[in-house]
Amino acid sequence: MAILQYQAKKYQQGHASAVEDILTAEAALRIAINGSVFTITMRTPGNEAALVRGLLYAEDMYRDLEEHPEITVEARNQYGYITAVAVKVDPEKLGKRDLNSRNLLSVSSCGICGNTELVDLHPGQSLADKPGILSSSTVQQMFQQMRAGQNTFEQSGGSHAAAAFTLDGRMLTLQEDIGRHNAVDKVVGQLILDGQLGDAFCIIVSGRISYEIVSKAYVAGIPVLAAVSAPSSLAVDYARELGLTLLAFCRADKFTVYAGAVQDL
Repeated sequence: MAILQYQAKKYQQGHASAVEDILTAEAALRIAINGSVFTITMRTPGNEAALVRGLLYAEDMYRDLEEHPEITVEARNQYGYITAVAVKVDPEKLGKRDLNSRNLLSVSSCGICGNTELVDLHPGQSLADKPGILSSSTVQQMFQQMRAGQNTFEQSGGSHAAAAFTLDGRMLTLQEDIGRHNAVDKVVGQLILDGQLGDAFCIIVSGRISYEIVSKAYVAGIPVLAAVSAPSSLAVDYARELGLTLLAFCRADKFTVYAGAVQDL
């Protein structure tokens, strides 16, 4: 759990008092592939192997599900957080994207900000063709499970979460990060590391859904995507084109289906 304590002054009804607040940690992570810097991403420290694995998979840099890349820690900061990793993979297994196609700095609030252009997803099989349909009663249960496991958010109020579930609502992994897209990358990366990517039927996120979250779900082959907050127009357009089931405003006992369908149970 990456959290830090900070001293501050709180004002309430005209009175000031000294407080110690717990904040979600944010730090840069430099990722180099075979000796060349790929990106510097801002994220919450922790589970770097899953983050790197998921990011490289989402961006078509390394898609081998059987052989995991060698990841070596190269630097840490004064808190002991990892700030640089070196990734070593077989050059013949690297994706066709140029290592220089991503700008160096990628901020935690935007999964595509470091890219020089949007990734062309080249839609193949529609995810709507995947067997199974999520029941409406399972949606609330999934979000309750995720919320119960958001330990960093519980202490700091400053982190997002993402979690992956099976068709029947069994949680496979839950990850937290200051960035929504980082949390999703960590989820996909952990699924790959655990050999469970094929078991994931739904991924849920604690914030809003934008283009990059839809693209990550599609690339991972996860047919259902749901969020606490709103989707963007582009997210809905892409979900409909790619065959994703897209749910948003999943709060309490209600949600809105923008693409695909759920079973009324």
